[in-house]
Amino acid sequence: MVDMPATVTGSAAAVTSADAAGREPGPGPGPHGSVNARRALGVFRLAIAIVQVIALIGNFQYVLRFPLFASVNFFSYFTIQSAMLAVVTLLVAAAYALLRPVDPPLLGAFRTMVTVYLLVSGIVFALIVVQASTRDYRVEVPWSDTVLHFVVPLLALIAWTVDAVMAVNPPVPWATVGIVLVLPSAWLVYTLVRGADVGWYPYFFLDATQVGGYPGVAAYCVLVLLIFVALTALLVAVHRRLARSALRRPARY
Repeated sequence: MVDMPATVTGSAAAVTSADAAGREPGPGPGPHGSVNARRALGVFRLAIAIVQVIALIGNFQYVLRFPLFASVNFFSYFTIQSAMLAVVTLLVAAAYALLRPVDPPLLGAFRTMVTVYLLVSGIVFALIVVQASTRDYRVEVPWSDTVLHFVVPLLALIAWTVDAVMAVNPPVPWATVGIVLVLPSAWLVYTLVRGADVGWYPYFFLDATQVGGYPGVAAYCVLVLLIFVALTALLVAVHRRLARSALRRPARY
């Protein structure tokens, strides 16, 4: 006579209990969520934060070469603000990955939003460089800008994807799609109010004199905000799909 196992372990248990209760699976070890994998992810997150800090310092030193450029303008760029936010987020996420088996539920949503901020910064910067060829100005791209706008967003997206595949953390909630607009909207209000006062805008499409008046500014702003929403919706959908698929696969021992 063969004894049948009395319990179900690993990710199968998480899925079974969640399905029975009619809820989506919560955080669990995941089929690839080993301690070593979590630690490796923590080191990777820490490395991205360090690279970002180096690029921020390099970019600040670069703009200091221009005597008429106010320091407050440097910190008014969305790229710089999102990069500093990303450093803090990555350091916190690295600490959790190194010291805890799972991240806090809200951290996954926050990391998703920060990843979107970095990606949009890269997309907008690329569009500005392209636009420069059709206008009467030239855009210099120092190494720090390349790292901030292209290298770091790519690394952050890789880290985000690895986390989703490991299925350690719960699926990112759909509410993230709406919440992602809070920071860009607040930044937009600040930038437009300050720009009208000091006569300087970090991006050409926020200057009414360069885009055919305020209707042009509004059109660009709506387009950028839609990019935020679309990218966030895509990442949330991908994260939920990867997390659910991984949790439903048998754990490997």
